[in-house]
Amino acid sequence: MGSPCEVQVDCADAALSARIGAVIEAEARRIETKFSRYLPESVVGKINTMAGAPLALDPEARLLIDYAAHCHAISDGLFDITSGILRKAWTFDGSDRVPDERRVADLLPLVGWGKTRWQNGTLTLRPGMEIDLGGIAKEYAVDMAVARARAECDVPVLVNFGGDLCVTGPRANGGRWRVLIDAVYQQAASAWLEIDSGAITTSGDARRFVERAGRRYSHILDPRTGMSIVGAPRAVTVAASTCIEAGVLSTLAMLQGAHCETFLEQEGVTAWVIR
Repeated sequence: MGSPCEVQVDCADAALSARIGAVIEAEARRIETKFSRYLPESVVGKINTMAGAPLALDPEARLLIDYAAHCHAISDGLFDITSGILRKAWTFDGSDRVPDERRVADLLPLVGWGKTRWQNGTLTLRPGMEIDLGGIAKEYAVDMAVARARAECDVPVLVNFGGDLCVTGPRANGGRWRVLIDAVYQQAASAWLEIDSGAITTSGDARRFVERAGRRYSHILDPRTGMSIVGAPRAVTVAASTCIEAGVLSTLAMLQGAHCETFLEQEGVTAWVIR
């Protein structure tokens, strides 16, 4: 997942804080090792090299694939874990390199969850297709880390993986945790949010984008066209009961483009949008 892991333990016991931090880091590394698309021996790595052959998955992997399939269904196909292969055309490094439309078109036959076979815990991709759980695995890791922290002790803990965060509950004095949301461009001010339960995630183009002729292209792509979503806000921050729920909602909101705010209002989501 490649995101910095930050743990805040609201406890004066240094030994306990260190133990909780170690437990959370171990859980983060376990999930990254298991689900990173960059590791050939991970579950995702194995799926992506099966070349059309089926692969039976363990219960935890089934859980994530089932959730991804559910997100695909409720988003009318906008949330699609097979769209990661479009990275072969796009490199969101802040440059002005927008891919040739023909290169994108060549990859589109390999995009589409409906082209896979997912049945009884066994996944089969068409040859050349890949999956990428980047849209849910980091958030899942945060939730699992929080669960491990709760199992370890009852002191308040905040877990933050690259801006996606969750807390076990209020601080030791009953107060809220203060979270700084970075500005997405120079003219904007950073903002402080307060949280005493649940999770907060942010989706946006602050770090992953390309820009040409005055247009900024976000890394959040429409799987139907392979192109950056038109009219998307610069950033969407969402609060929800779990990190994986907040992450999917913030991504889905970005995928709505110009209709982002309407989507969030219809869903009754607590959110902050920057355009």
